[in-house]
Amino acid sequence: MKKLTTEEMGRMSVEEFRESEKIPLTVVLDNVRSLNNIGSVFRTSDAFRVEHIALCGITATPPHREIHKTALGAEVSVEWSYHEDTAACVQELRERGYRVYAVEIAHNSLRLGADSVDTDSPIAIVLGNEIDGVQESVMELCDGSLEIPQYGTKHSLNVSCAAAIVIWEISKQICQWHSDNEMK
Repeated sequence: MKKLTTEEMGRMSVEEFRESEKIPLTVVLDNVRSLNNIGSVFRTSDAFRVEHIALCGITATPPHREIHKTALGAEVSVEWSYHEDTAACVQELRERGYRVYAVEIAHNSLRLGADSVDTDSPIAIVLGNEIDGVQESVMELCDGSLEIPQYGTKHSLNVSCAAAIVIWEISKQICQWHSDNEMK
């Protein structure tokens, strides 16, 4: 067995990426402090062709050397915007027809892998601060919450790890929904 070279992978250029179809998913970062976490979310969002990242509150924005370290250029390919207030961002997304889910352990959370998200409209996921999670005032505006099943002693994951897991699962569900409905 031999690893593929970059050329053999046939990756698209940044320009081709910008023009390509994206999955109807927006990632909202609610006061995420770590520049490395922000960069990792950009890189994962590029990998799954997420349509947009909303950077809110104290979440840093590109260009920044520390974000670039982990984003590896994805901060240039993935569309993003800055919003001073996360709640206002979530409200705007809801007004535009998005179903908004907080990634939190909460009452009546949907469990990833066991429950399905509603994929007949665009989706936004809100990932919170590394210490406090998603703000309670933002939770109240969400249509629901998504919980990543965990079986160890810890009750949370690093925000960039949680983002990767949730983006992966939602992208699978969105792609399946589109595949099923294109066949009709």
